[in-house]
Amino acid sequence: MLFSLSLILIIGFSLSGILNRFKIPGLIGLIFTGILLGPQGSDLISPDILSISKDLREIALIVILLRAGITLDLKDLKKVGRPALFMSFLPATFEIIAVTLLAPLLLGITYIEALILGAVLSAVSPAVVVPRMIRLMESGYGKKKRIPQMVLAGASVDDIYVIILFTAFMGLYKGTAMSAGVFLSLPVAVLSGLLLGIISGVIMVRVFRILHIRDTIKVLIILSAAFLFVTFEDFIAPILPLSGLLAVMALGGTILKNNENLAKRLLGKFSKIWVGAEILLFVLVGAAVEIRALSGVGLSSVILILSALLFRTAGVFLSLLKTDLNLKEKLFTAVAYLPKATVQAAIGTIPLSQGVLAGNTILSVAVLAIIITAPIGAAGIDHLHRKLLTRDKG
Repeated sequence: MLFSLSLILIIGFSLSGILNRFKIPGLIGLIFTGILLGPQGSDLISPDILSISKDLREIALIVILLRAGITLDLKDLKKVGRPALFMSFLPATFEIIAVTLLAPLLLGITYIEALILGAVLSAVSPAVVVPRMIRLMESGYGKKKRIPQMVLAGASVDDIYVIILFTAFMGLYKGTAMSAGVFLSLPVAVLSGLLLGIISGVIMVRVFRILHIRDTIKVLIILSAAFLFVTFEDFIAPILPLSGLLAVMALGGTILKNNENLAKRLLGKFSKIWVGAEILLFVLVGAAVEIRALSGVGLSSVILILSALLFRTAGVFLSLLKTDLNLKEKLFTAVAYLPKATVQAAIGTIPLSQGVLAGNTILSVAVLAIIITAPIGAAGIDHLHRKLLTRDKG
């Protein structure tokens, strides 16, 4: 395991640094490192690491969502509430509709299989989007119109929406009737997650005021609570839908609202943790990519992905109607909603493992979507924000 970790860190840092020098997003180098070292490549990542890969990726996501929550001012969220709400489901819905209509024609699969494929493809990647939005918030780009906050909030709920739909479509494929309860679980999961995070945040801030402990210990306590949220989500799922990751963000936001000085100190700590977490996350995403699945991919799959992205972009523009964003800012928002990685790597293999006839096709297109959209979306955000967004100082 130690040998594998050393290779992941050394090669990951090296490739990421080289690509950054050429103004190419370092995450591309990290994903490639995972492919190179993983089971599909040289198979140098220890089975012990691969066996807990899902947990390690989840830990990295928790770190970044805590950073996001500690950065998000609730006053900003109130001011971008309506477009952020629409962006949490409209772009994904448009993409699912596009895949459902086009996949049977282009790939020869059934409409229910196309629904499943659409759900797999339509989730935006928080691991790609969130750290970039945090950097834009810190540097002032789009600050006046709160564009990074809007993207960050919308993208966070987008994943919950898509995963709930994916579960419903898989049930439909297996013959389970879809019910209103499936769709009601989305707002319930959001509200219960927010409530859990807010209550926990208020309690923690009060405890931290009474007990004078080091910030490092506070970070460990907050991380432990966040791990419990995600674990509790699975435990309580049969009784109550709950989004553990949204609870994590709400916890961070509540700490910011109730103790801004503490939040700023903790943000620095979490930023340092993210340096290592980012490498693990994207390298393990790369290791989870089934390169062999690409053997069945053709031009029709590329056309499907690009066409679906056009529909997704239309969903973003529709979400931003009657806002004060100009055309450049809307275009940037659409680009920020392109990248896919974490969710596709997590659920792309499920249809195949559960006997969906088009499971291999779904996996192949999911892998191709990561390879196409993660670099394009990351590079687009990194290079276009200076041209499309206004930098507001102060």
